[in-house]
This record gives sequence, C-alpha cells and structure tokens, in this order.
Amino acid sequence: MSNKKYFSYIRVSTQRQGQHGTSLVEQQASIESFSQTWNFQIIKRFEERETAAKQGRPVFLEMLKQVRKGKAQGVIIHKIDRGARNLKDWADLGSLIDSGIEVHFASESLDINSRGGRLSADIQAVVASDYIRNLREETKKGIYGRLKQGLFPFRAMTGYLDRGSGQPKVIDPVMGPLVRKAFELYATGDRGLTGLNEKMRKLGLRSRNGTGISRNGLSTILHSPFYMGVITIKKTGQTFIGVHQPLISKVLFDQVQNVFANKNFNTVKRHFFVYRRMIECMGCGHLMTPETQKKKFVYYRCHTRNCTPGCLREDTISREMTSLLKKISFSDDEYRFLKKLSQTEAAHIIEETQAARAEIELRQSHLKDRHSRLADAYVDGVFDDATYLQKKEELVLREVELRENLESAQFDQAKIAA
Repeated sequence: MSNKKYFSYIRVSTQRQGQHGTSLVEQQASIESFSQTWNFQIIKRFEERETAAKQGRPVFLEMLKQVRKGKAQGVIIHKIDRGARNLKDWADLGSLIDSGIEVHFASESLDINSRGGRLSADIQAVVASDYIRNLREETKKGIYGRLKQGLFPFRAMTGYLDRGSGQPKVIDPVMGPLVRKAFELYATGDRGLTGLNEKMRKLGLRSRNGTGISRNGLSTILHSPFYMGVITIKKTGQTFIGVHQPLISKVLFDQVQNVFANKNFNTVKRHFFVYRRMIECMGCGHLMTPETQKKKFVYYRCHTRNCTPGCLREDTISREMTSLLKKISFSDDEYRFLKKLSQTEAAHIIEETQAARAEIELRQSHLKDRHSRLADAYVDGVFDDATYLQKKEELVLREVELRENLESAQFDQAKIAA
C-alpha cells in the first residue's frame, strides 16, 4: 500500500442521476477501482448531494480546506464535471495543482501535470461550465413559460396538491378548508398570530411535511396572494394570474392584509341583530334596542324614560314570527299572480346579470389590451423596471377582481335559473 494518502470526492445534484451511471455508489466504485490500480490509499471520503452550478458547496470547500492544511497528498474525483461545473471551483482545483497537490480524475485519462493534459482539462471544465450555464437559462425559460400560462412550477403550497408537471394545483380537500378558515379567523382581528396558530394546530392544520404549522409558516400563508389566484415571484417582483382555483376572495385577502397593517384597530364590531329597528314597545311605541347578554343571548329592551321596563328574547320573537307565518295562505288566484310576478322578476334579474357579465368580459378584454400596451411600452424603454412591475401588479389585481365578479354573476344567474 502506498504511503500517500488521498481524499475522494463524489457528488450528485438530483435523485434521477442515480439511474444513469453517476450515482454516488457508482462514482465511489470507479474511484475505488482507480485507487487500487494505482495503489493509492483513500483516508477520507467526501460526499455531496447538491448542484455544482453554484459556488459554496460546503463539503467540497471543506475538502479543499483540509487538503491545503496538508492532511492529504491529493484528491481523487470521479470526473471533471463532478468537481467543477463553475469556473471558480475549477480555478480552486487549478490552484491545488499549481501548488503541487495531486488531483486525479478516475474516469479521465489525463496527465494533469502536462501542458497538453492541463489544456484538455481546462477545455472540459469550460465545456462543463457552459453546459450548466445553458441548462440554467433553459430552466429559467421553462419556468417563465409556465408562469405566463398561469401555472405554479414549484411544489404546491399548503392547502393545495400537485397534479404533475404542466397541471394547475388543486385544492387539498383536507388542508384547503383549514387554510381558508385561518384567513377568515384572522380577518376578524379578534386574535393575534400566535393565538391563531394555536387554534389552527388544534383544528389539524399541517405543513407540507406533515408537522404542525409554525407561526412563521402561518404568517407566510396569510401573506401569500397565491391563495386568491395570483402568483408572485419575490426575487423578480413579477406577478401572474394563476389558473388554479383560488381558496379565498381578494376581498378576504385584503382584509387580512389590513389587519397585519393595523388598519382595523378603530373598527367597531357590530353584532347582527335580526329584528333591529323592527320591534316596537307596546307601552310607548318607541323602537326597542337589541343587546347581547353573556355573549350568547339577545334581548330587546325599551330604554324610554318613565316607560314600564320589559324585555323580549330574540329566540322568543323568532318562534312567534314562525308561528304567524305558518298561518299565511294564498288562494289559487293569488298563487298564480305571485308565481307570474316572481317569474317576471327572475327574467329581469337574469337579463341584468347577462348585461353585467357582458360588461365584465368587455373590461377583461380591455385589460388584456392594456397588458399588451404596457409590455410594448416597457420594451420601448418608456418605463423602468420598478414602474413596470408596479403597473403590471395593478393590472393583475384588477383582473382578479373582474374574474371574481364574473364568477359571482355566473353563480347568481345559475341559482336564479334553477
């Protein structure tokens, strides 16, 4: 066995690479065969499971650090593209070679210390760097193409499920309603983020990996416009209309953002009283005032001075009203008249709804034209990046509002027709 000691380094960037000759096991087997052929002793093996396209791979850098300290005479790597797919890492390996540290590539027949071998290795490193650069650009194009189609080309967010490549996310039948509940509860302003997080944990809201949702995770959900149908890319600031089904309306999303911004702290929360301004006092004829007792029971009281005090519970009033309504009956002529009246009114409402739909669709068409004009103006240099992104976001949010209005109009028309 040679007295020289070496480090070995292997890397994969994706799980699929394990299927075609570049898995960690196959790389290690190639290095073992190479070391046995040349009688090299491997004293430590370094394994990395991330892309070489970016600088800063922790395992690779740790290996370089240790070999510079003299803990090994050299390193053995499977192939050039396993150790360097960016020129900075190749320069680091080159500095090792120049300082007399041995660098061997198990699957490359190169004499790295000769002029021709070094040139060949340099060319391969440049080709590998160009390959990964082109791959990165093509990946970006693919992602941007999906975004323009309204697809979210990343892992589904909490409350949604993946359906495969090229398909919109679908609402998770279990977690989706819980996410909607979180928005609805926070929009009331009755509890803070910590209290809401505890509540949602008890209700069963879980993150994508199945663990209880964290406070920061819940905050991320409540700030994400994805749930109202808008895809936002933080890095670029771009926004896109998503084709996935929204979990919440834009109105609810805006309410939640207002709570975060403390814009609702002066809002007076009013209880809905069924018979407000409808019940008169038998003693004085003034309207009775509703009020809630013990956060549960509703009473109607007369507060007129010198009037005999008395009160009525709301559920008692409801029972009496139900009893009276059951006594109402119509003759055949009255029934036919009311039926004809309701049909006429329904036809009128459907006509108005159709007109509203046509107007909304016209506005949507105008918005598309504005999108095109905005893009042309940006290309012509009329706007800078910040102004363009701001105006585009305004158009996207307006498009979301129109889409919600159109869906509401279609629902109303279908309900009336039924």
